[in-house]
Amino acid sequence: MKILVLNAGSSSHKSCLFDLSQGAEDATPQPLWRAALDWTHQQGKVELSASGAGESIQQVLPIADKAEGLEAMVKTLVEGPTQVLESLSDIDAVGHRVVHGGREYIDSVRIDNQVKAAIQRLIPLAPAHNPANLQGIEAMEGILGHVPQVAVFDTAFHARMPEAAATYPGPYAWIEQGIRRYGFHGISHQYVAQRAADLMGQDIASLKILTCHLGNGCSLAAVKNGVCVDTTMGFTPLDGLMMGSRSGSVDPGILIYLMRQEGYTADQLDQLLNKESGLKGLSGRSNDMRAVAEAMEQGDAQAKLAIEVFIHRLRREMGAMIASLGGLDGVVFTAGMGENSPPLWQQACEPFEFLGLQLKPDLSRTKDDQDIAAADSAVRVLVVHTQEEWAIAQACHDLLQQAT
Repeated sequence: MKILVLNAGSSSHKSCLFDLSQGAEDATPQPLWRAALDWTHQQGKVELSASGAGESIQQVLPIADKAEGLEAMVKTLVEGPTQVLESLSDIDAVGHRVVHGGREYIDSVRIDNQVKAAIQRLIPLAPAHNPANLQGIEAMEGILGHVPQVAVFDTAFHARMPEAAATYPGPYAWIEQGIRRYGFHGISHQYVAQRAADLMGQDIASLKILTCHLGNGCSLAAVKNGVCVDTTMGFTPLDGLMMGSRSGSVDPGILIYLMRQEGYTADQLDQLLNKESGLKGLSGRSNDMRAVAEAMEQGDAQAKLAIEVFIHRLRREMGAMIASLGGLDGVVFTAGMGENSPPLWQQACEPFEFLGLQLKPDLSRTKDDQDIAAADSAVRVLVVHTQEEWAIAQACHDLLQQAT
């Protein structure tokens, strides 16, 4: 089964093709083909990159329309140096990352008109993502016809959280309005939790795992017996941890103050909290931890404060997730910062030595997934490369196999 995976964003699209003909239980394979579209650098033009069959291409095309860009990208599957298929009819299914599934969708689902209507209806809850996801679905319908398409929701893994964890302590009417903790990064959290269990040689159904997705966007999840029981992102991806340019959780009274005293509008607050806060806001330099750390090493006081606040809030939220788990068998670090920063691993884990957690003395980055805990540590600590695209392909395979 050949499955095309599409992650359609507001200004960039990523795609890859997996061949699951040997079954979905094999070790994580490399995709046969990978491509991306980026509209962020040149107005009215898109940068297309693709690799396959041992070759790669990079082009700048005079295309502003997203559907037209997708068609150009998909053609590189069957034409030119990156060709890996004889025909687009060789594609058996398309899997889409869809950010918000609301309360309706707690598992992956085959896309039909009802599913598309739900994604449309949920746009107010994910205005930066669901429109692009829906546009990608409709574009692929136009390009591939009636090939089965599957929506894999970023919120689904968190949908089985206990009501006490998902409910905000506002008026009860909020529940009826759909205001609740949905959580995000679910595809990543689910994949790395299962991968960690495999690396530990244990059944995930018997483990208490804390997963730490630390990229430009950051979130934690408490995974107990394979089920998410708590997470840090909430009604939107703005809640929880301090991030690259997002504030994470702040006293809502600050927002009331800014509105009353400084005249901030809702749009200004949105810009402030999502684009001008976090590492970028506190350091005054960058949303990239590497750049902020470099500035700190050069004596920049703001950069030093930004990193100290990031670590403090990370540790605090890790402690909260451990409390929700009622114990701890493993910690998993993933995503850009999570996979590549030994100092972050050390500082994040240091307060939990009282649980018997001990890291190896000689930490270093590797390309492979690794266990960085000392041999006698009571808690395993793993660094896992998140494979969201492969997880989407697996979800498609499993859902379509069940239907046959």
